[in-house]
Amino acid sequence: MSLMETRAPDYVEGLSAIAECFDHVLLDQWGVLHDGRRVYPGVRDALVGLRRAGKRILVLSNSGRRAAENAERLATLGLPRDSFDFLVTSGEATWRALQHGDGAPFGRLGRRCLLITRGDDRSVVAGIDLDLVERPRDADFILLGGFDDGFADPALWAPILDEALSHGLPMICANPDLTMITPSGLAPAPGRMARDYAEKGGEVVHVGKPYAPIYGACLELLGNPDPARVLAVGDSLDHDILGGRRMGMPTALVIAGVHAPAFAAAASPTEKVRVAEALAGESRPDWVMPTLAW
Repeated sequence: MSLMETRAPDYVEGLSAIAECFDHVLLDQWGVLHDGRRVYPGVRDALVGLRRAGKRILVLSNSGRRAAENAERLATLGLPRDSFDFLVTSGEATWRALQHGDGAPFGRLGRRCLLITRGDDRSVVAGIDLDLVERPRDADFILLGGFDDGFADPALWAPILDEALSHGLPMICANPDLTMITPSGLAPAPGRMARDYAEKGGEVVHVGKPYAPIYGACLELLGNPDPARVLAVGDSLDHDILGGRRMGMPTALVIAGVHAPAFAAAASPTEKVRVAEALAGESRPDWVMPTLAW
């Protein structure tokens, strides 16, 4: 299915209804598996159902943290490592690109890094020969891996971005999500900060969904299957659905995540599909699901 096709999505209650359509599944993390505090009801049964049906499960996250840290977090929430086959994060992909200087601009960034991250997490630069600095004027580049909830205010970013722009700093965005789920509701995410910088004229390189390289890494781990047999499941039309469709993958939108407020008044499956169509525009999912369930 191309991005320009306009077929309305179908409504399903769980993955068992469409299991014959795919052999592998890419599952988003935040908004699909959990909300940062608890695993959503039905998720464990969904993973068991996928396993029993012989499907391979890859968790694909725009987390700016390394894969091992995300696996530990999932285990703490009650999803042990053996409940899925692979876990790929944009933070892990960024770390590998920095470590090996893979492609532009990673081979020309310099050593002085202004790191913006959540909870002062430094795993994304662990073992890499970089000097971490505190101010844009002392940096060669910005590495944006995440930020704490209290920093999710564009007014707080403006002075940093303006100074970075005045020094011509490139920005590596290791978390392209535009919106994040917080205890107080939805808030701007690192991808929004990166977008603001690009709109000011700054150079931004995104690592993660919906950009093709991260999907290429996923397909390689899965043995390079036909993308048409890989289902991309997520709660974000801008990242999970758009990224999957660009790769030629069937897609399923979980409506209980970042778009939940838009679906709050939709009581019937027909109404939910209409909301999904209105939100998605040309980037429509193939299926709409209330939550991740089997």
